[in-house]
Amino acid sequence: MMMRRRDQPARSRERILVVCTQYIGDTLLAVPFLRNLRLAHPSAVIDVCAEGGPRALLANCPYIDDRVSWSRPPRERRGGIVSMFAALRAQAAWLKSRGYTRAYLLKPSFSAAALAKLAGIPCRIGFAGESSPLLTRRVRRRRGRHQVETYLDLLRAEGLPIDDARNENWVPSASAARIGPLVDRLPAGRPRVFLALRSTDVLKHWPANRWQRLVRWLVESRNCEVVLCGGPADVAAHDALREAVGPDVAAHVHDVSERVPLADAAALVVKLDLCVGVDTGLIHLSSSVGVPAVVIVGPTDPNRWSPWQTESIVLRSSRVSPTLVEQFLAACGATDELRWPLGRADAADIPYEDVEAAVSRLLTSRTPRDQRTIDLTRGSYRYEILESSAASVVAGSAAVDRVAAVAADAPAT
Repeated sequence: MMMRRRDQPARSRERILVVCTQYIGDTLLAVPFLRNLRLAHPSAVIDVCAEGGPRALLANCPYIDDRVSWSRPPRERRGGIVSMFAALRAQAAWLKSRGYTRAYLLKPSFSAAALAKLAGIPCRIGFAGESSPLLTRRVRRRRGRHQVETYLDLLRAEGLPIDDARNENWVPSASAARIGPLVDRLPAGRPRVFLALRSTDVLKHWPANRWQRLVRWLVESRNCEVVLCGGPADVAAHDALREAVGPDVAAHVHDVSERVPLADAAALVVKLDLCVGVDTGLIHLSSSVGVPAVVIVGPTDPNRWSPWQTESIVLRSSRVSPTLVEQFLAACGATDELRWPLGRADAADIPYEDVEAAVSRLLTSRTPRDQRTIDLTRGSYRYEILESSAASVVAGSAAVDRVAAVAADAPAT
C-alpha cells in the first residue's frame, strides 16, 4: 500500500528523520522499523538519512517521503577532527532548515547523535552508549537480539504497537525490465544459484578453494547455473574463481557485477532459486524477496544477523570464543534462550561437506522449474507460473516463517 501522498499539508505535519547506517544489510533490516513507524505516524513526513549506496535500496519504499544523503568524504580524505566537525555542522545546518521535530538514530554512533543535536531536532531517540548524552531517549541494546527487533525496540520504548515485523522489498517494473533479458539468457531448466563470496570484513570469508569445489559440484553434479554479483572490489575474486574452475565449469558461472547496479539487485535475486554466501548484505537482500539462503557465519553473531523470516540454513562452527562478559552471561543463564551461543567463530572452521549438504537440502526441497515472473510490484511477494503444471503459486517473505539452523557439527533443527 503506497503511503507517500498525505491529505494534510506538508508544512503542518510532524517531520521525522531516521538516520541509518551505510551498510546494505542494516538498511534492509530497517524496513520493518520504517513500516511500523509509518503505521504509528500515518500523516507525518518521514525522511531517511543515510550514507553511501544503500540509500538506493529504499528508492521504492512506500513508508518514507524522501531519502536524504549524508555526504562525507572518504575516511582517508577527511582531514582530521576539525574538518570532520565542519562537515558535520554544514550537514546539520541543512537538516535544520527542514524543520525536523523527531529523530530516530538507527546508526548507534556519536556522529549520528551529534548530527541530530546540531540540527536542532528536539526529540532524539537512539541506543544507549557513546551517544547517550546527546539523546533525549536512550534504549538499551540486548545481546543476542536480532537486529530487526533491536530497531523495533526504539518504537516499543515509546509505547508504539508493532505488527508482525515481516520482511519486505520492492521490485519496480523498470528494474524488472532491465534485469529480465539478462536472466533470460541463462540456460533454461537449470536451478539458478546466487553466490555471495565476499564481505567488507575479510574475517567473514570462506576459503577460496572450498568455493571452487562448491561451484564445480553445483555445475557438474546439480546442473546449476551460478550467478555472481557484487561491487567493483569483488570482480577480481569472481574472475579468479572462474579461472580456477576451468572453462567447462566457468561457462555456467555468470558474473553480472558490472551490469547490475545495487538498485536493481533485488530484481536479479528474486529470479534465482537459492543464495549461498558469507554473512553480508546480499544475504539479507535475498531474504527480503523470499529467496532461501545458506549462510556461512564467521565472527558475527547469527542471533543478531541471521536471515529474517525466510527459509535458511545457518552454518557456524561449534568452536566459539566468548568474551569474559559473554561467559558471565552464559553462566548466569542469561543466554539460555538464544539459538546460538554468544562469541566469535571462524568461518574457515566450517567444512566443505557441511555447506554442500545444506545447499543440497534446500535445492532438493524446491520444485525444479523455469520461473516466469508476472508481477514484482506488490510488496515482497513473487508471483510465478510453474511451466510444468501451469499452476499459480505465491511465494513471499510474509508467507515464509521457517528458519533452519545448522551448526557445523550438528544436524539441522
